[in-house]
Amino acid sequence: MHPNPTRTPIGDRFKNKVALVTGGTNGIGHAIALELLREGAQVVVSGLPADAEEGRRAFAAAGFSPLIVAGDLAGEAFCRELVAAALAKHGRIDYLVNNAFSFVAKGLDAARDDFLRSFNVGPFAFALLTQLVAEPMKKQGGGAIVNVSSISAWIAQPSRWTYNMAKGAVAQFTRCAALDLAPHKIRVNSVSPGWIWTREVDKAAGGDRATYDPIWGQFHMLARMGHPVEIAGPVLFLLSDDASFITGTDLPVDGGYNGLGPEGLGQNTKIAGTK
Repeated sequence: MHPNPTRTPIGDRFKNKVALVTGGTNGIGHAIALELLREGAQVVVSGLPADAEEGRRAFAAAGFSPLIVAGDLAGEAFCRELVAAALAKHGRIDYLVNNAFSFVAKGLDAARDDFLRSFNVGPFAFALLTQLVAEPMKKQGGGAIVNVSSISAWIAQPSRWTYNMAKGAVAQFTRCAALDLAPHKIRVNSVSPGWIWTREVDKAAGGDRATYDPIWGQFHMLARMGHPVEIAGPVLFLLSDDASFITGTDLPVDGGYNGLGPEGLGQNTKIAGTK
C-alpha cells in the first residue's frame, strides 16, 4: 500500500494573496487550504457547522488558524455571507477553490430533492460564488478559480444519476465561465480526481485501507487510490502563475483511471503468442 504522501511547499508562491476554499474543513478541501497556507496565502474556508470544530483543530495542529465560516452552501444567503466574510477579513480575494459538494448517489430511485441537493451544493453554488468573487477580482486586475470536478463527470457509473449529472455540469460551467471571465484576466479551470481516500471513502471501507486500497486501486493504472494532498498540488499549480496560459481546461488527477481500458491492469489478460 502506498504510504500517505507529503508535499514539499514550492516557496511562497501565494504570499500576500487571499484564497477562499469551500469545504475546507476536511478531505480534499482541507488539504488544498493547508497547502495554500504553507505557501504563504491567507485562507478563508467554509465547512458545515458539524465539521467546523474538527477543521479548526486540524489546522491548529499544523500551526495555522484560517478564518472558518460555518454554514451550508445550498443556501444563497450563506454563499453571500461567505464571500462577504472573506472580503471583510482580508479586503480582497485572489483565488477561489469551489470544492464543497454533496455526495448523493442515486439513480432510478432518485427523488427531485436528491437532484436539487446535488446541484444546489454543487454547480449552483460554484456558479454563484464565481459571480460573487468576479467583481473584486476584476477590480484587482485578475484572479484564478479552480472547480473540483470528478472522474464521475466523464463516465457512466451505476446508480449515480444525481452525482454524475451534477459533476458533469461542473465541467461545462468551467468552460463557459472561463470564456466569459477571460477578458478580465480571471482564469477558470477544474480538476477531476479519481478515487481518493476521503472521510466518506474511508467510512465505506470501514477504516480498513490495507484491504480496500488494492481492491479499489485496480480501477487506476497506478494500482492504488489517491490521497487528498495529491489533489492539492495540481490545484495549486492551476492557481499559480505557472498556469498563466491555462484556462477552460480540466486536469485529470486520477491515477490513470479514465485511460484504463476494459482489460484493466492486465492481470487476467493473455494475448495469443505471449507467455
